[in-house]
Amino acid sequence: MRSLALALACITVFALSGCQSAYFAAMEKAGIPKRQMLVSRVNDARDAQQDAKQHFSSALQNYRSVVQLNGGDLEKRYNALNDDYQASEKSAAAVHHRIGAIETVADVLFDEWNDELDQYSNKDLRAASAKELARTQTEYRELLQKMKTAESRIEPVLSVLRDHVLFLKHNLNAQAIGALKGEHSNLQGNVDQLLKDMQRSIDDSDAFVRHLQGSATQ
Repeated sequence: MRSLALALACITVFALSGCQSAYFAAMEKAGIPKRQMLVSRVNDARDAQQDAKQHFSSALQNYRSVVQLNGGDLEKRYNALNDDYQASEKSAAAVHHRIGAIETVADVLFDEWNDELDQYSNKDLRAASAKELARTQTEYRELLQKMKTAESRIEPVLSVLRDHVLFLKHNLNAQAIGALKGEHSNLQGNVDQLLKDMQRSIDDSDAFVRHLQGSATQ
């Protein structure tokens, strides 16, 4: 049984690898090189993080409006909080997906770039290309690290929001809400750090795209 499962897993990996290779080949045949695909995917991830920032910031504001108990339609404010929580979950999934898409094309691009260094007959050009590859890979790793650092802060924030939204769903009254007031500062601290890390990642995404677009093609 274990051997069968391993075989099926291997088949799946090879199939996915084949599909990716065919996809990249088709894109390049259509005039879209891997470098351009990487730029596009970094931009997509940046946009996904920007979207997530907005949803988490809005969720924090609506959470504050619920726990402050300063009048108004409490159920309406809870519904707004729940909507933002749901949107935050979706945006978190989008961020994860976009980061994975970046890694896929970056791995292929850098492997190809490295392999093609052996094709140079001019040592100076090969050295220049190797230097540019190393620089680009360094910037990419730094960007990816910041993206993943920001992503790692998402689930703890989502977990708190999830617990509180579920609690408020069945306990939408002054006494229950009062019990959550002490959690607001902790949640705000976590959200603030998440937003800062996301902004750093967004800024690095823009810088990396400028580097890719401004550097000489390999």
